Amino acid sequence: MPTASEHPAGSSFSRVAWVVLAYTLAVIVFGAWVRITGSGAGCGQHWPTCHGEVVHRPQSAETMIELTHRVTSGLSLVFAGGLMAWALRRFPRPHPARSGTVLAVVFLLVEALLGAGLVAFGLVEDDDSVARAVVMAIHLTNTCLLMGALGAAAWAGVDAGPRRLDVLSPSRHGGRWWLLTGALVAVLLVSMSGAVTALGDTLYPVNGAADGTTTGHFLQRMRIVHPLLACGVGLYLLWLAIALPGVPGSPSVRRVANIVAGLVVAQLCAGVVNIMLSAPGWMQLVHLALATSLWVALVLLWLEALSASALSATGSAKASAPAR
Repeated sequence: MPTASEHPAGSSFSRVAWVVLAYTLAVIVFGAWVRITGSGAGCGQHWPTCHGEVVHRPQSAETMIELTHRVTSGLSLVFAGGLMAWALRRFPRPHPARSGTVLAVVFLLVEALLGAGLVAFGLVEDDDSVARAVVMAIHLTNTCLLMGALGAAAWAGVDAGPRRLDVLSPSRHGGRWWLLTGALVAVLLVSMSGAVTALGDTLYPVNGAADGTTTGHFLQRMRIVHPLLACGVGLYLLWLAIALPGVPGSPSVRRVANIVAGLVVAQLCAGVVNIMLSAPGWMQLVHLALATSLWVALVLLWLEALSASALSATGSAKASAPAR
């Protein structure tokens, strides 16, 4: 079970996978811009057509923004599908690059269905219902899973030979598996609360006063939840990034852990700035981009650390086996 740092460098598949991941991140951030500008209904309650037309000439800025988002999202699915076809042809079973690309396509399809549901049920523009908040939280969770799958495919794709990553078995990694997997779950919870908070900031702009903490709409009252969760989970991730580099095996564990720590600090600082500036649209985009990058880095740390841990355990078992 080689680690990523031991793979042959310069894999064309891995490079293309990282490009697809970067493009998908840009699409995700632009999707937030659709929400911030209130352009979710730019094509009416029609999907996948725009105002009932397959080829529609935009008549407003909102229509242009929504139509652009649909086109770029569609291209994302095309790119991921091409990457999946490449992985299925290039890598043998049960190579993790195959699984990563298949999962990425599945999550992209779910993304499309969630987006279609938002439009079809009118959960756009000024809608402040509980249903919209729930769907937004699910939407961002699915986005995290999508980016994690693409990141895993890019990470595993540098090795064209047969591989099997046994990272789903807690018994092989002891407490380390629970610490890392718990971190992933915690970040997902923070992301879900962040999606609801961002929706509240869009529909009920912060006026600088302590509004929305104990009174007002539930989206305003939820504002205090996300910062508290983010601070707690951020401190846990910093501790984890410091503690994990002691894992024997791949030296890249230290590098990825340092990236995670740096992104945690950057994200916490961005969160503070976001609150101080009363959550302007551009800062929400920065905040989302950093959050998604942190999630991908954490997935990579999970893969690197558990892969190194399993490799070390296998080496120790071979060394302790009696010679025949």
